[in-house]
Amino acid sequence: MKGLANRVVEYIRGKGIGAETIRYATAGALTTVINYGLFELLWNVIGLGLRISNIASISISILFAYAANKLVVFRKRSDTRFDLVLEFAKFIGSRLFTMALEVVAVEVFVGVLGQNARLGKLAAQALVIVTNYLLSKMMVFRAKR
Repeated sequence: MKGLANRVVEYIRGKGIGAETIRYATAGALTTVINYGLFELLWNVIGLGLRISNIASISISILFAYAANKLVVFRKRSDTRFDLVLEFAKFIGSRLFTMALEVVAVEVFVGVLGQNARLGKLAAQALVIVTNYLLSKMMVFRAKR
């Protein structure tokens, strides 16, 4: 089994997927588990409405994602408090954008296309994960020139 894991890592590296991308995928997977787990808890266990459950689960997972992306994925240090506040504001702004994207996507998948709510939520998150990576890499955690 260890040989298989090594072959998979070598294949990924050979395809140009670096450590940052692997860290992002891992952090993204954990963020998705938190987002989806909270959604299930709020919607199915507690019985909150679809929209409230969706928005609350996204909001909490955004806070987790900031810490994971800053500290683990992009390993970005802030030189001053102003830099930290500006970075956090950019992160929140980008995530509010993708939160709106996710809310609209879930509404379209479930309300318009009639897809199962769980599948609609997962499909929307796939779109959001890619968009979040691009915004984080190019706008939020970009290295200073």
